[in-house]
Amino acid sequence: MDVFLTAMPALGDAFAMILQPHVLGYLVLGVVMGLCIGVFPGLGGIAGLSLLLPFMFGMEPVTGLALMIGMVAVVPTSDTFASVLMGIPGSSASQATVLDGFPMAKKGEAARALSAAFASSLFGGLFGAAFLTFFILAARPIVLLFQTPELLMITIFGLSMVGILAGRVAIKGVVAACIGLLVGTIGEGRSQGELRMIPREWIYADSGSFAFEMYQYLGDGLKLVIVGLGIFAIPEIVALLRQDKAISDRAQLGGGWLTGVKDWWANLWLSMRCSLIGVIVGVIPGLGGSVVDWIAYGHTVQTAKDKSQFGSGDVRGVIGPESSNNAKEGGGLVPTLLFGIPGSGSMAIFISAVALLGTGSIEVGPSMLKNNLDFTYAIVWLLALANVVGTLICIAASGGIARLTNIRFALLAPFLFMIIAFAAFQSRQEIWDLVALFAIGMLGIMMRRFDWSRPAFLIGFVLSGPVERYTNQAYQIGSSRFRRGFEEGLEYVFSPIVIILIIITLLSVVIGLRQAKNIQAEGEVAAGSKRAPLIFLMAVMGYVAVAYGNASLVPDFAKTDRVIPIFVATIALIGCALLIVQMIRAKETDAIFGDRELQDVEINTHGLWATLAWFAGLLVATAVVGFILALAGFLLLFIRFRAGKSWGFAAAYAAFGIAFICAMAWTLNRDFPPGILQSSFDLPWPLT
Repeated sequence: MDVFLTAMPALGDAFAMILQPHVLGYLVLGVVMGLCIGVFPGLGGIAGLSLLLPFMFGMEPVTGLALMIGMVAVVPTSDTFASVLMGIPGSSASQATVLDGFPMAKKGEAARALSAAFASSLFGGLFGAAFLTFFILAARPIVLLFQTPELLMITIFGLSMVGILAGRVAIKGVVAACIGLLVGTIGEGRSQGELRMIPREWIYADSGSFAFEMYQYLGDGLKLVIVGLGIFAIPEIVALLRQDKAISDRAQLGGGWLTGVKDWWANLWLSMRCSLIGVIVGVIPGLGGSVVDWIAYGHTVQTAKDKSQFGSGDVRGVIGPESSNNAKEGGGLVPTLLFGIPGSGSMAIFISAVALLGTGSIEVGPSMLKNNLDFTYAIVWLLALANVVGTLICIAASGGIARLTNIRFALLAPFLFMIIAFAAFQSRQEIWDLVALFAIGMLGIMMRRFDWSRPAFLIGFVLSGPVERYTNQAYQIGSSRFRRGFEEGLEYVFSPIVIILIIITLLSVVIGLRQAKNIQAEGEVAAGSKRAPLIFLMAVMGYVAVAYGNASLVPDFAKTDRVIPIFVATIALIGCALLIVQMIRAKETDAIFGDRELQDVEINTHGLWATLAWFAGLLVATAVVGFILALAGFLLLFIRFRAGKSWGFAAAYAAFGIAFICAMAWTLNRDFPPGILQSSFDLPWPLT
């Protein structure tokens, strides 16, 4: 009771604090900036907060908080545009929305999907703010109960969602998740720092050589923004380009806003459950946005009676993930505000920015709850208000933005690819970012073609770090506990929370695999040829075998760095062997031989390699003359010859594209990938 007596005056003070006109003005400014950034795929809250960081020095605390919270709160709302309208995940928290939102846009139901998403986002955001309000003082002992075994089980529970997203051939989904896990382990081991999938000779290569540059780049592993954009965005852009038509098959947006809101109301209980999932997962540092939408999507499918439409345009597949990804912002602020532990990359920047406000006396963590409880609850009120303002602005702007689906895609693709390439380059600001984007994009194209679950792959990649980290920590701590006493070790490893999570995970796997055949994670894919699917399977098996062999070379003193890669590769090899046996015994019309190329042969007006040649050309030209000059030529020639527009239109398009990307880079204080030309001549920005 004393807790609430202390909190109520602080809540009142915080409410009065944020109702000041200039504070509301900064909140709206932050919301608008967050919406603008969220619309562009791959940028997200980290880029937005990085933009604000230089302006936080000495700013009045409440106005600075209004600006930052306004931006952070609405990025998960506005990134829905890219996911629904273009099939490109706007951020790591909107990947699951693509599975059903994009097919709805293709069917002319973009307005319905967006309104359902915005209603769900608003509810999830308010749910998260309410959760933060009532648990901000009581959540500390709950969070402290989660030790390493509990965190490991939460991560494994996230992996269990692979079962529901495995597709018509469950083994394919499991192998896809294993590939994602193996790709996630590329680089230095998280325990002893031993290299995986990188020859040791590269460490001692001459500085500036290809081998040394590859060692430096791959040593830190591949980044989520590159893998996410490559595995989802590139395949969809290429597929739509080959068809050479608008995203939507209909001239009208269909559905209407009221229909989507009614859909959300009809599934209010689902929205509440997924919002609860969002805040619970958001509380756990490091999981948050990367996995919460997949857990919510898996729960949505598992609890649905009719599962036939998931993956091909079921509005429930939009409502579930969108409710959770906004609610997780409230949950993510719990460890941030209670302990000063960032729940995500954007929260890490948020903590740094708060320290710069005012005189620098505000410190996120226990001292903030003790000395600045009014500011703590001001964040809560700002979070709730930002969700309301952001949703209203999104609905107001949706009519114009949604009409992008009726524009011929050949006119949108170069601009989208420009944004994606720029977002990928922000990973490390090296030309290898673009090479990695192209390589992962090729993998994504092949997985999409042969009906391998890309969501399962991405879940594996996202959770590879937590799985390895928590496994090593649990092993080390558990070993010391067992040495003290067998009972003490068992008590540590099999706590009540762990046992509950094990039961939930097993149920999720069993139910998920039983229902997987009804869930077409990659949509409907026809079959009819053995050769191409078998060749791709052999290529996958070859990579897994190389990964296994490489991990086995890790020396004994660093054995913890080889445990996960060897274990995962073993499972993948068994899965590949079972798939080969099935392919030998099955008929050509079996689902295991899914090949989208045969299905789309009548609607594809351009070849795959001819389309990829444009993007490969941009990559090669960037290596020679730098990104800006290469991009100018790419935009000009693509619009003139591929889109078939006049030279004047192409020149205007290229000029606008260059001006836009330069303005964005200048605002974010970023450079562009240099080429051989830049290393030979001292050129002014943006040609540097």
